[in-house]
Amino acid sequence: MRVSNCVLLFFASLVIFFPTISLSIGTLTATNSVTNDQTLVSSGDVFQLGFFSLGNSDNWYVGIWYKNIPERAYVWVANRDAPLSNSSGVLKVVDQNIVLLDQNQKLVWSSNITKGSNTVAELLDSGNLVLREAEDPNNYLWQSF
Repeated sequence: MRVSNCVLLFFASLVIFFPTISLSIGTLTATNSVTNDQTLVSSGDVFQLGFFSLGNSDNWYVGIWYKNIPERAYVWVANRDAPLSNSSGVLKVVDQNIVLLDQNQKLVWSSNITKGSNTVAELLDSGNLVLREAEDPNNYLWQSF
């Protein structure tokens, strides 16, 4: 009984101290996505991309911020002109684009690229989110800034 209490305490502390699940790589492919309880982290652990809401607002955004600064400093926001009405969105790579879909799978924001094949989105240690072909890491088809 004592061992099971220790295990329970361990998992409870994980939930309390690490409430957000982070993908361990900075690359988004057609087979994975980011939802409101996940973030994409740059390879050097410098920047993080995810869903956020400001204060008591009902509006939700997808943005990039410095990962290791306690007070978030946002460097880029995808849907600043079209916030989500709740946190039930998904960011993924579809048809060679980075897309943000709302809870009804309606397109809210897109990188709007018409070229490329086998594309991936990568969050760089500069804070730049780029769309590139998987086989060519230096040829950006689109970039956030």
